[in-house]
Amino acid sequence: MDSSDVKELSDSKKSYAGIPEAQFVDDVDAFMAQEENSNVQQVLKRLDEQHSKYRFMETNLLAKKRRLRVQIPDLEQSLSMIKLLKKQQSENDKEDLSTMFCIAEQAHMKAAIPPTDKVCLWLGANVMLEYSLDGASELLTKNTESAKRNLGYIDHDLNFLRDQLTTTEVNMARVFNWDIKKRQAGKQS
Repeated sequence: MDSSDVKELSDSKKSYAGIPEAQFVDDVDAFMAQEENSNVQQVLKRLDEQHSKYRFMETNLLAKKRRLRVQIPDLEQSLSMIKLLKKQQSENDKEDLSTMFCIAEQAHMKAAIPPTDKVCLWLGANVMLEYSLDGASELLTKNTESAKRNLGYIDHDLNFLRDQLTTTEVNMARVFNWDIKKRQAGKQS
C-alpha cells in the first residue's frame, strides 16, 4: 500500500475501527459549568477512563499490526512458491523440484517435489484445502492485498488514536490546572 492510498483513506474516514473522537476542551470554564461536570474528581476520573480505553485500543491495534507484519511475508512466500510450481509445470522437462522444507523449528528435510497442478493451503483453524495452482495463486493474491490494505487501515487508526490520546491528556491537564487555579483563588478570597 503506497502513501497515496493512505492519504485517500485519511480523507474519507477518521477511524476504520470505530474509535470515538475525543472532544478538545477549549473553554474549561464553560466545560466545567455543564451540569454533568460539577465534580472535578469525577471529570478527571471520566477522562482517565477514556484515556485507558484509548490505550487498550492502541494495544489491540499494535497486536493486529504485528500479526499482519508476520502474515504478509508468509503469504508472499507462498505465492512465490506457487509461481515456481507453475513455472516447473510449464517447462518441458518434468523433473522433480529439489527443496528443503521445515518439519519443526530449526529442523529441515530434503524433499523432491514432482510436477503438480494442485497444492494444499492452510486456511486456519486446522483446516487445509486442496486448490489448483491458479486457484491458490488467486486466493493468496487476494489475501495478500487484503492484509496490506488492513495494515494501512491499522496505521491510519493508530495515527488517529495517538491524536485522541494527546487530546485526552491535554484535557486532563487543563481540567486539573483549572481546579488548582480555582482552589488558589478560593484561598486568597
